[in-house]
Parts: sequence; structure tokens; C-alpha cells
Amino acid sequence: MPLPELKLIERLRHQARRSQRPSGKIGDLGDLITGMGDDCAVLRGSARYDLLVTTDFSLENVHFRRAWHPPESVGHRCLARGLSDIAAMGGEATAAFLSLGLPSRIPQKWVDRFMKGFQALARRYGVVLAGGDAAESARGVIADIIVLGRVQRGQAILRSGASAGDAIYVTGHLGASGRVLQELRSGRRPNLKAAASRAHFFPEPRMKLGQWLGQRGLASAMIDLSDGLSTDLAHLCVESGVSAVIRQESLPIAENSRGRRSKSLEALDWGEDYELLFTAGARAKIPNKIAGVPVSRIGEMIGAKGKPKVTIMALDGGRRELKPRGWQHFRRRS
Repeated sequence: MPLPELKLIERLRHQARRSQRPSGKIGDLGDLITGMGDDCAVLRGSARYDLLVTTDFSLENVHFRRAWHPPESVGHRCLARGLSDIAAMGGEATAAFLSLGLPSRIPQKWVDRFMKGFQALARRYGVVLAGGDAAESARGVIADIIVLGRVQRGQAILRSGASAGDAIYVTGHLGASGRVLQELRSGRRPNLKAAASRAHFFPEPRMKLGQWLGQRGLASAMIDLSDGLSTDLAHLCVESGVSAVIRQESLPIAENSRGRRSKSLEALDWGEDYELLFTAGARAKIPNKIAGVPVSRIGEMIGAKGKPKVTIMALDGGRRELKPRGWQHFRRRS
């Protein structure tokens, strides 16, 4: 088994640093501004724009199950993963490349419905399907998405820009997608038309919200919440070299089917929220709703004494470290 995902990425990142050209050039593409370690790679594109590039897998029985997820949902989610990365950089998505590995016995109707979900989301954000590949897969559906985007030159919002004293914000609500997944695992069939279910089956990437923050220069750092807040906030802390304190009472946990908010912190580990977590200067004026999406202030960044960490102030007034227990591939499980 490979190293756990985060350690594997760090090893690959170290190897990439050792092998990159001293000039930082990538052939004729120009300067690599930001590589591994952020939601997107950032390349110097033109006098006006920097280029954004991100890639993501959608794997059957890892990211979705055909027995649970309609083909339209699988296609939508495949593209949404990449769009959310672009949103986390404050960028605009422009084009996508899709490579599909398909079992020989999969019905063409399934593929057509997959593309229907994919293209519906692409049209909404003006994303052109510019190319890709198709091949036979021996084991399940494999969808590999590459999304290209752009951002005003020098304005990409990185994970590494947070400072002690910055406020921490999160968009939308946390845990709705994870709660639907818990229902699916228990054998219950969620109502696909319910708002809570759509958060899982048809997540909405926060494109307009990310661009709004980027255009105004308000966010000092940002990351999308794909692996769970406990893990993704830890990523941001490490990249910025600071620690975080968040308040449980301020967390916008999604309501359950009975209209109640859980006091459990499990929602911080579930992932697949595709909301944005960002920091801003203490004096920055962040509205409580941007592009129609609620925005909640949940804590502050503080100086790191040793390794950066996240501390949560519980409802009873106690403090404890919030361990990163979100999704991680190749994690050893007892």
C-alpha cells in the first residue's frame, strides 16, 4: 500500500522541487508561480491573466457508486470537483478535458446521461469541453477531469496567505452531503429533489462567490472544502505557517431531516461540502451573504508555536485540538 495520501503528496512535491528547471520555466508555457500544495497550479499566462490548472479523479466505488448515484449526478460531480478548485483560487473556469475509462458492458445510455449532467453544469459556467480521451476499463468507471481557468495577474488566492489575526470564514452549511452519504450507507434512499440531497448529488461550486472575493482582494487565503473542514483547515494552516482557533457555536452545521442541527462535530470530517473556507484581515468588511450564499465567521488565525494546529472552543467552554480526520486515500484503517 502507498503512503497515506497527504504524506504521498508531500513526497511527490519534494521530488518535483528537485527535478524542476532552475528557471522555473515549463517549456513555452512560462513561469510556474504555484505548483503542488494548492487547489490549482498557477502559470504565468499573459500580461493580463495568470492560468489556473487543476485535475481530479472520479472513481467508481471510491467517489461514487452506480447503485446509488444517477449518471447525471456522476457527471455533474466530476466537473464540480474541478470547478470548486478554480473557485478556491478566485478564478474563472474556461475549459475542461475529460478522459473516461469505461467497462465494456456499460450501456451507452449511462454514458449519455453522464454527459448530460456534465454538460449542464459546464454550460452554466461557460466551460468548453475542449478534449480528452476514452478507453476500456477493466474495473469500473474512471473519470479524469482537467479544468483550466484564469485569474487577474497576481490575484490568485493561495492557501499560504493567511496571517495571525486574520478572521476565518466558511460559506454555506457543513455536513449536508456527508449526512446523505450516511443514509446511503445505511440502506436508505434519499429524496433526490430535497435540498439536502442536492448538496450531495448535485453540489454547487461557489464560482461567483470566489470571484467576488478575488476581485475585491478581500481573502488572504482560501481552500475548498472537499475533504472535510478538519482536514482542509489544517492544510491551510500548514501552508500559511499559522494556527487556528474556531468556535463550535459559530459553525454553520446543516440541519438534519427533522430540521435540527447536530451538536456532534462529525460534520467537520465528512467532506464533499465543496464550500469555500477563507481568511481575511480582521478589519475586512465581509458581508454575511455573498452571491446569495451565507457566509459565517467561525474563528481566527493565531501564531503557531511549533507545528501549526487547529483548536476548537467547545460549547461547554473547553478547548481541544481538532485533529484532521477528514477523507484521506491510502489511510491505514484498523
